Amino acid sequence: MRIIIVEDNPVFVATLRALFGREPEVSIEAVFRNAEEALEGLAGHNPDILMADLGLPGMSGIEFIARAKEIMPEAEIMAITVFEDRDTILAAIRAGASGYMLKSSMPQELVKAVFDLSRGEAPMSPRIARKIIRELQGNAVQERDLLSRRETAIIREIEAGMIYKEIASRLNISVHTVHSQIKNIY
Repeated sequence: MRIIIVEDNPVFVATLRALFGREPEVSIEAVFRNAEEALEGLAGHNPDILMADLGLPGMSGIEFIARAKEIMPEAEIMAITVFEDRDTILAAIRAGASGYMLKSSMPQELVKAVFDLSRGEAPMSPRIARKIIRELQGNAVQERDLLSRRETAIIREIEAGMIYKEIASRLNISVHTVHSQIKNIY
């Protein structure tokens, strides 16, 4: 799995390098310090995953995600950030992020999230799932319009920290169905 990281914090980049350096099937193809540099450098790469900070200097990470998705529609994009507010979460997902992880996540959660993303899943930090649930619960009319009963049940299982296989078992559905439902939710 080939990863490109777009992150301006050198300490966090070093952490990610160390974390993924232990994974033999992962290679970090490139690291860019800002969105502009990344957009120029993407042409020479073919990543499976783009990990993008949202609080980049210059162009925002959200705008970068939208542009990167146009350039590389097959690449999966993981927003990795400190931002937990509703508007930022939704903007990143609308821009093309298929995953949303907080930088405060445990290292093993970040590794698992990247592998989940590479398998076509849509990982998110449990606190982010919780915020989405609260948002939907706060507006019952919109929730009925947006999510099916099954989708709501799946979000609640994600919020509880369940992995796709556990959700499938608990809801008596296939892992593929869980994955499809999460794509629909996004």
